[in-house]
Amino acid sequence: MQQTDRLKQMSNRELLELYQEEKTIEIRQELTMRYLYLVKAIAAQMYSAFAGKIQMEEIINEGVIAVMRGIDRYDISRHNKFETYIAMRLRGMIIDMIYKNRYLPREFKKKGMAVENARNELAASLGRTPSDEEVAQHIHIDVGKLRKIQDKMNLMNVLSLDMVTEESESGWSVQLASQDTSKQPEEHYLDGEASRVLAQAVEKLEKKEKTVISLYYVENLNMREIAAVMNVSQSRISQLHSAAIRKLKTYMEEYYNT
Repeated sequence: MQQTDRLKQMSNRELLELYQEEKTIEIRQELTMRYLYLVKAIAAQMYSAFAGKIQMEEIINEGVIAVMRGIDRYDISRHNKFETYIAMRLRGMIIDMIYKNRYLPREFKKKGMAVENARNELAASLGRTPSDEEVAQHIHIDVGKLRKIQDKMNLMNVLSLDMVTEESESGWSVQLASQDTSKQPEEHYLDGEASRVLAQAVEKLEKKEKTVISLYYVENLNMREIAAVMNVSQSRISQLHSAAIRKLKTYMEEYYNT
């Protein structure tokens, strides 16, 4: 009982440091419970992407396992804040579950590009952001189908720097995709240098794009919530997000390929 009380009085950082020294089940359980809120928050953020395909309870159960694995593999001396470290892995876990359930067929990318191209073409010709109805009419589909594609586009953008999360014998690795596989920075994404470069890339975004990136990845708001905060349509948020991601991806690829 005294041990339990002592652990509860410690900060998350102190517990993470202690766990790396002692590796006890009690410390890991306490940390896991403290980060359960993050599992639920990210599952809720991505709910529109997996709703009807995977049960929320299943997502949360797998998320708890991912948190425990993350606690085991987290290195305070090498990695960013644990919240950032584990949030990335939770998103990757959900993406992986959705792919395994065949919710995102390979041909979806082509549909997503068609929607994005239609938005860009209409924006150029109209001089304003097109409505969902205008985009749907432009590519000859109904609005309901357009919005389903849009939801999946939002999901695709969750790991939008072409991050691929996978579990190997050495633990979780995060990759920024490169045309040259010899230059994929598996071991560098979470280190200080890459964080600095990504921060520089974010600073180069337009103001609204930076706001969307911050609200989505830092505040864990979903697209609908961000739309409400910024007082624009959800489709406009999706467009801003996609534009920001393209710029960040290009910046990072140029950095790692030089």
